[in-house]
Amino acid sequence: MAHVKMYCTAVCPYCNMAERLLARKGVTDLEKIRVDLDPKRREEMLQITGRRTVPQIFIGERHVGGFDDLAELDAGGELDPLLAG
Repeated sequence: MAHVKMYCTAVCPYCNMAERLLARKGVTDLEKIRVDLDPKRREEMLQITGRRTVPQIFIGERHVGGFDDLAELDAGGELDPLLAG
């Protein structure tokens, strides 16, 4: 399974929904980077993605985007192959 990294905050409902969707897909090793605890990591997220909102999700080296993007990949049947690596 591909490595999954998610920039997130503790109170973001979209972060929680993304985490639940990934768990349903069998992702057990999710690297969560809490940008609410470390402002430097938020700046890092902005530099890498060009986006200020969370979640920002990476599967392997690919920036997937936020929850809506993740859900769209799932609906289109593209998420499972991406997670498989």
